[in-house]
Amino acid sequence: MSNTVITISRQYGSGGRELSEILAKKLGVKLYDRQIIHMAAAMLGIGDLTDESLRELENKVLPLSSAFMPFYSFGSHAGPNVNTELFLAESKVIHQLVNDGPCVILGRCADYILRDKENVYSFYICANDKYREIRGKEIYEGKTLYELNEEDGKRGQYYQYYTGNKWGDPQNYNLIINTSDISLDEAADIIINYVEMRQKNNI
Repeated sequence: MSNTVITISRQYGSGGRELSEILAKKLGVKLYDRQIIHMAAAMLGIGDLTDESLRELENKVLPLSSAFMPFYSFGSHAGPNVNTELFLAESKVIHQLVNDGPCVILGRCADYILRDKENVYSFYICANDKYREIRGKEIYEGKTLYELNEEDGKRGQYYQYYTGNKWGDPQNYNLIINTSDISLDEAADIIINYVEMRQKNNI
């Protein structure tokens, strides 16, 4: 699967991050996730921000107000709409990374950003509430289903704001995979088999 790029979007608590790690390992390719925002932040001159501050910038979809001006103390060259500039910088980073070779990209609206590029396959990972609730307790430091859904709401708002599309809409992905009743390893194999089938048939 030379020059193949796989993007993964996931419902919080569905195991999408772990699945992406398994998938990248099976394929022997790099996985890009939060590295992207750090590279984008460095590009804007705000590379000294903490992970928490960067997450706040990503989650805020409205233009930043003057209340956020202290970010300039980090030597930012970005304007007052630094959150939008951060998204644009992430988009640039993503294009640079996929030009370097095959990879798996988790989140970051990569399915939309790479929508016109060849050999890109996008998947949405979801799960039922019971599965997500269990993972919330066991994997996500005791987060409740309400908290998981609240985070999903932020992701959906961010995605719609920057892409104009509805997050999780089947039309935006090649395949949607429900991990409630299969292992994450099996889900990774489904993705690999799907991509291999598409490429074998040149579709």
